[in-house]
Amino acid sequence: MSYLDSIISTIENLLGYPEQLPIFIVLLLGTGLFITLRFYFIQFFRLKHSFQVVMGKYDDPDDEGDVSHFQALTVALSATVGVGNIAGVALAIHYGGPGAIFWMWLTAFFGMALKFVECTLALKYRVIDDQGEASGGPMYYIEKGLGNKSFGIFFAVCAVLCSFCTGNMNQSNTVASVLSARFSLSSTGKYVIGIILCLIVGSVILGGVKRIAKVTEKLAPIMASVYFLAAFVIIVLNMEQLPSLITSIFTQAFRPESAFGGTVAGTLTMTMLIGIKRGLFSNEAGQGSAPIAHASAKTNEPVREGIVAMMGPFIDTLVICSLTAFVLLITNTWNQKYEVNLSLDEIQIVQSIDKFANTIAYTGQFEVNNGHAVGVKFVSNHALIDEVLIYKDSKEFSGSIIIDKNAKINLKGLTIKGNSLLSGAPLTSKAFQIGLSSIFAHGDLIVDLCVILFAISTIISWCYYGDRSFVYLFGTKQLILYRLVYLFFVFLGAILPLYVVWRIGDVALSLMALPNLIAILFLHKEVLNDSKEYFKKYS
Repeated sequence: MSYLDSIISTIENLLGYPEQLPIFIVLLLGTGLFITLRFYFIQFFRLKHSFQVVMGKYDDPDDEGDVSHFQALTVALSATVGVGNIAGVALAIHYGGPGAIFWMWLTAFFGMALKFVECTLALKYRVIDDQGEASGGPMYYIEKGLGNKSFGIFFAVCAVLCSFCTGNMNQSNTVASVLSARFSLSSTGKYVIGIILCLIVGSVILGGVKRIAKVTEKLAPIMASVYFLAAFVIIVLNMEQLPSLITSIFTQAFRPESAFGGTVAGTLTMTMLIGIKRGLFSNEAGQGSAPIAHASAKTNEPVREGIVAMMGPFIDTLVICSLTAFVLLITNTWNQKYEVNLSLDEIQIVQSIDKFANTIAYTGQFEVNNGHAVGVKFVSNHALIDEVLIYKDSKEFSGSIIIDKNAKINLKGLTIKGNSLLSGAPLTSKAFQIGLSSIFAHGDLIVDLCVILFAISTIISWCYYGDRSFVYLFGTKQLILYRLVYLFFVFLGAILPLYVVWRIGDVALSLMALPNLIAILFLHKEVLNDSKEYFKKYS
């Protein structure tokens, strides 16, 4: 495991270098800006046409493909509209302040252009097998367009890895965690959750892409509508705050204020980076996953499906992520502390923390008298926990605690109660609870429900991505084996701690993007010529 951890760390360091402005972020954002300019802001001027196609104006049931334009979009959206829209936005505001949302919007705008090009290429280079099923995606246009099969294989391997990790285990783990916290379930309860998830997901994915599309075309609008309605109600109830809220997003994009402090010089870079990262990774533009779904669309016009694909970042980031952001800022929960109960080994024990959230870890022994620790500070989500009391077996603890150089604690079963900043899904849950409190006492239940629906839909859609990548690598004969293994990983995700799995998935997702972005840059002229011809006929 240490050898694997070392490999992952090396790749993470390469992708994240230099820390101030990582090469990978520059490549993604730079390619998006280049494509936006090269295609004359197509995401703005052709958005109306995108809506027309999705509504079925140009549908032809006799065209090659498996699913309608709308179904292809919902499969792609079901994979991208997920936990990140709830937890990721909260994370961005926690670390980057309201200004991070501006950078999310900017990257989503550029991402729409990237989605157009990569999904147009996916249709242009897709293949139809003997059963009439379509397969497409970066692996095909990398091989056929660039003439580099080894890069195509590399992409497909990374996509299969991602389907097991990011798109599967991480999601089932989130469902198990949410349900366990809500109902105070034991470890046995997680096994039951894992089995139930396997049955739900299996009933869908074993039916192939058409059943996946039928489920996602119903599930995606339902889950998005529930979340949209709840957020919209909160915004309407606090409409008078909206102008100042939007102003703060733009002003703090360049003069930021994070939840845990820092000066303008210290937080501007963080605000930009966290907003850019959350924007890029929430809608997956340029990473090559969505083209796999869009390649199955019934159409003989590749540009038409590329136009549809532009709506992905628009709905995912510019609409749903913005709703989350508005709720967080309206309720002002992002910079308030709330009572938390945490295990002592879940937090940092430090000597000190400065205004930039830099800490000096504590090692050695400290005393605790009637729950009050002497000479140490406690940190969660990069901020001090106030009014800390330490408990053991539900009673205030007194005694000595030893922290070794590896941050290991000599006593197990210790918990703390205190006031802390929230982050991720708990922060969003608190915001909805407060925002809806005047009309509904349990707004956090809506967030829990949406997290579960988003996670299940992501598992279902990512199976299709891995499915098509597996077919590219090994053909269709062993496809049932992939789907059964995929279900096994659904179960594993529900019962295992997933720190390493998250890292493997994130690295694989990043590595997927590299050959895909290269292909976009080299093949974009083909798409430019095809789009000119298309809009001569349909403008």
